[in-house]
Amino acid sequence: MKMFAKNFVCTAVVAVVGMGGPKAFAEDAMPMGDDMHMHHHMVMPETIRRMADYTIPDVSLVRDDGKSVSLPAELNDGRPVVLSFIYTTCTTICPVTSQTLSQLQQKLGADRGRVHIVSISIDPEQDTPARLAAYAKKFNAGPEWQHYTGTLAASIAAQRAFDVYRGDKMKHTPVTLIRAAPGQPWIRIDGFATADTLMGELRGMLASR
Repeated sequence: MKMFAKNFVCTAVVAVVGMGGPKAFAEDAMPMGDDMHMHHHMVMPETIRRMADYTIPDVSLVRDDGKSVSLPAELNDGRPVVLSFIYTTCTTICPVTSQTLSQLQQKLGADRGRVHIVSISIDPEQDTPARLAAYAKKFNAGPEWQHYTGTLAASIAAQRAFDVYRGDKMKHTPVTLIRAAPGQPWIRIDGFATADTLMGELRGMLASR
């Protein structure tokens, strides 16, 4: 399979998305302090927040409990969704992302069950349901936070749909996506979002329900 990567150009205000990327409605930047170094010495000095529309692909994934599920059904269960893409052997971006989601669970408190946290593997050939379950346990994932694997084709389809596919797992970048409800636009945060940032986005969504 021929693979390709879409490059992001980050400025003080805007991330420019490669051709075929999502339709953007609004953009703003949130400073994060010192530069953060990622794979291949890539530097992302701040997070980029914007609204975007995505079409969820009609693919099946395998949840960390071993059950085959529909991705649209999992994302459209009526709850606000926090979506990330990870792989279990990652030693840089993914542990930071997963620790942030673990902290988010704690901040949600009694509202934990009202939010669906979703982590999809970008290395499904290695990340079996059992491996994902062990990874989830390491980050104290509760029942509201589920991890997914599946075929390589299904994983790539999901990555492409949310414009996070980079052709090589070593080139992936931190992205967190949040949506209030089915049919609503997604909030996309490129860079290392904090648990407080995610909680700030979810607070209004939960209050309006």
